[in-house]
Amino acid sequence: MEIIKENKSKAIIYILSCVILWAFIPVVSRFGQQNLDNYQFLFWSSILSLVVLFLTSLFYGKWQMLKSYSSKDFSIALGLGFLGAFLYYLLLYFGYAHAKGLEVLAIQYTWPIFIVIFSVVFLGEKLSIRNFIAIILGFTGVLIVLTKGNFNQIYLDNLTTDLIVLFAASVFGLFSVLSKKFNFEPITATTLFFLSATAFSFISMLVFSEFAIPSKSSLIPILGNGILINGFSYVLWLKGLSYAKASFVAPFVFLTPILAAILIVVFFQETFLPIYLLGLILVVSGGFVSK
Repeated sequence: MEIIKENKSKAIIYILSCVILWAFIPVVSRFGQQNLDNYQFLFWSSILSLVVLFLTSLFYGKWQMLKSYSSKDFSIALGLGFLGAFLYYLLLYFGYAHAKGLEVLAIQYTWPIFIVIFSVVFLGEKLSIRNFIAIILGFTGVLIVLTKGNFNQIYLDNLTTDLIVLFAASVFGLFSVLSKKFNFEPITATTLFFLSATAFSFISMLVFSEFAIPSKSSLIPILGNGILINGFSYVLWLKGLSYAKASFVAPFVFLTPILAAILIVVFFQETFLPIYLLGLILVVSGGFVSK
């Protein structure tokens, strides 16, 4: 993204605001699914995100750029939306609804490691020693979480859910790499991503679940998730990137799982196993090394 005028102080303010919002994903997904399943929660969140991003594109005068999109561009953007705004969140919300938040969190943040892997496959980038170390650290962290530190066995109680979350992380890694490959204008592309997510989540809700109106207890988490976490956070992220280089702001992203872990313990009183901390440290370290 082109930098308007470098201002690291403004960049930090925008990026940290975004990071704080992202850290609430485990909280809102758990509270939002008390009366809804992951299909219903994703649909209502997606449609709110679509509205926010559409209004953002109008405000910044970006909507006219859609005229330059070919039919192929539209198809690619909607396909990317299926991966990054629909399938990833659908699987992630399922994970937070069916497994311990700290466990899901540690596995979720392997997505930077998958970016490294898919960059080699789809972008032809070379696998450096740093990248190789990052992959080893990331998947060692996941293995520690899956085995609870006992490498002689894998705990089967949440294994299926953990593997679903791991697949979700790979989906987001693939989405990130393909988004970089096609290099669309960020705001209009993200609006199309959530248009795709709204359509696919509506269809999947009707096929695999049923249409449901959110209850009062689910309404606030849905509003927070749709408007702020999945909607307005993209605006904050783009504004932050406009004031500083990506290499400067990227490390701040890894504050997200740390803050999220604290929020999980505070809101849900989950038992904080030291082995989760070790797994999380390894996963986050892998993300830092891969930069």
